[in-house]
Amino acid sequence: MGDISKPVRRFDAPEKIMGTARYVDDYFEEEMLFVRIVRSTRPRARIKSIKLPKLPSGYCVVDKNDVPGENRIKMIFDDWPFFAEDVVNFYGEPILAIAGPDREKVYELSNAVKIEYEDIPPIYTIEESEENKRPPIFGENNLFADYFYEKGDPDGAFRDADQIVEEEFRTGFQEHIYLEPQGMIAKYEDGRITVFGSMQCPYYVKNALIKAFGFPEDRIRVVQTTTGGGFGGKEEYPSQIAGIAAFCAYKTGKTVKLVYDRAEDVEFTTKRHPSRIRIKGAIKDKRVVGIEVDIALNAGAYAGLSSVVLQRAMFAATGAYRIDNVRVLGKAFATNIVPLGAFRGFGAPQAIFAIETFMNHVAKKMGEDPVRFKLAHRYKKGDTTATGGLLRSEVRLPEITEKIIEMSEYYEKKKQKEKDGKLYGIGFSMFLHGCGFTGNGEEVLKSIARLKKRKDDKVEILISNVEMGQGPQTTLRKVVAQVLGIPMEDVIYENPDTDKVPDSGPTVASRTAMIVGGLLYRVAKELKEKWKEGEEVVVEKQYRHPEYIKWDQSTFKGDAYPEYSWGANVIEVEVDPLTYEIEVKKAYAVFDLGTPLDKKIIEGQIHGGMLQGIGYATLEVMEFENGRFKQRTITDYIIPTAMDAPLFETDLVVEPYKNGPFGAKCAGELTLVGAAPAVCAAVEDALGINLYEIPIRPEKLLVLMNKEDN
Repeated sequence: MGDISKPVRRFDAPEKIMGTARYVDDYFEEEMLFVRIVRSTRPRARIKSIKLPKLPSGYCVVDKNDVPGENRIKMIFDDWPFFAEDVVNFYGEPILAIAGPDREKVYELSNAVKIEYEDIPPIYTIEESEENKRPPIFGENNLFADYFYEKGDPDGAFRDADQIVEEEFRTGFQEHIYLEPQGMIAKYEDGRITVFGSMQCPYYVKNALIKAFGFPEDRIRVVQTTTGGGFGGKEEYPSQIAGIAAFCAYKTGKTVKLVYDRAEDVEFTTKRHPSRIRIKGAIKDKRVVGIEVDIALNAGAYAGLSSVVLQRAMFAATGAYRIDNVRVLGKAFATNIVPLGAFRGFGAPQAIFAIETFMNHVAKKMGEDPVRFKLAHRYKKGDTTATGGLLRSEVRLPEITEKIIEMSEYYEKKKQKEKDGKLYGIGFSMFLHGCGFTGNGEEVLKSIARLKKRKDDKVEILISNVEMGQGPQTTLRKVVAQVLGIPMEDVIYENPDTDKVPDSGPTVASRTAMIVGGLLYRVAKELKEKWKEGEEVVVEKQYRHPEYIKWDQSTFKGDAYPEYSWGANVIEVEVDPLTYEIEVKKAYAVFDLGTPLDKKIIEGQIHGGMLQGIGYATLEVMEFENGRFKQRTITDYIIPTAMDAPLFETDLVVEPYKNGPFGAKCAGELTLVGAAPAVCAAVEDALGINLYEIPIRPEKLLVLMNKEDN
């Protein structure tokens, strides 16, 4: 095959281009039932009574009493019910479901359900939860997580500082808007539950159903259907709708389908956590010598994955910078809004926005050039991270920065203040992203990858990781084919079916290429040694961290990640001087993500990730009123389209990771995290002000500029 990075035609492209790919809503069966969820119309209340309409023959109600096992979704903390019990904790929480053969009739019946509530004072914001003046939602203090770690002597650094800079940053919600809404089909046949659906993590769903039904694992089967995007939104959330669909199938004995319409998906599924991040920096001799970062996340009504999102935010708190004296605090607060969950970057976008913008502000305050100021603080090989982990690979940030400054003509354009009657600005960001699960997460998972050489000498990839548009059906085939020296067409990689594949962990955390791909690389090497023409051979391996990785989960000390990817962004903006509307004109990126397994797929990840980050910084406004989101359709919730996309210019610097396949590191999340701070820096450059919040809204800029004028 030659160069692993050379682009090839994607294996999933033809059926998607021709429209023959079958997504979950493309599957129909005779006598299939349709399901509609009846949801809370209160953000927080006790359920006093439920009055059901008369149900025609063939229709049924399914609620908490129909859950055979535990009415709790298996996650990190099992506090989130499939169906509300005595209390509802957010607007839209499922209370019951109606299943029947006619979809329109099911909708009509669900709308006729009458529920009487006794309202409880709700909690919506971090501050309201922090005050703890209303009845707590979770525990005694509304905290799903409360963490702390320290490095060096931060108190000493602040005591000896020339000056101390304190700032507060805010980030908002972000909705995934994947191409295909959430959906599941469930069957109960021969004493087994089978669920087909759009998902990122088949074994998350399987384990949730095992707990919900109390069945042994051989009575639960989960199959991923072709999945139209996820971005983290199909990590933990599909477990809930898989459960509801499965309960309906179990009760009726029929195949049932539960597919959200777009409005339901936008309003009631998980979002990115809003954050409040306070940073205090100790400055001595124009250098940040100490830092305290206090991260607060709005976690919504149930714990979900918030504790891990918070950890990843905390581990990214100092960004790409060596600061010897560090204190990081983090809390995830319970509120009465839809539970917040996984989203591309998983806590890092919030933290990177805050630290990058802070470093930009400090540089300006010191009278220093932000690029040179940041480079002076950047990590080097041999440094220890904020958690005390050792950086064992070369950190190619100087080369990355030199490339992006040259390709963007940054310093020449920095002198420009107007363009075509608009205010012009250019901004720079520098960042990192940890690859794979944090700390000992990969060790806990014990991921398994298996290859099966068939008698016809074709090879099957047997893993639970899914194709959702990011390219593993192509890149992982390339890895196996390259090692074995066989045509890619002889490598088979089907959508995962838990009856056939081992648990190789979830398709999240930028782990598929580096962790699972690295595992497949080693399995393929062994298979090559055992290869026998015309005979079946099966080889599998379990993931093990490199022996040098050390981590203490109780103190957050050590190697938070086995490896890091690095990057820099430069973004040009034009701001209308009357309306303060922002137009992102051009975006530049240089990344070190190890050896790219396919340059064209990586280019797609870069463009998509950066555009999603640009949307996070500018257009994607999501507000709530009385516990309900104002923006609950894709007419109201605006994401960037092709018309909003800037011109992209990108390049790569390659520092291979020895344990990644052919040197690959992580890519998918890295491409998003730097865009928002670069946009913010560019708008600040255009307007000559400091900003502290995203999304950057024109009406708020107008207020800020009026204050500046006065």
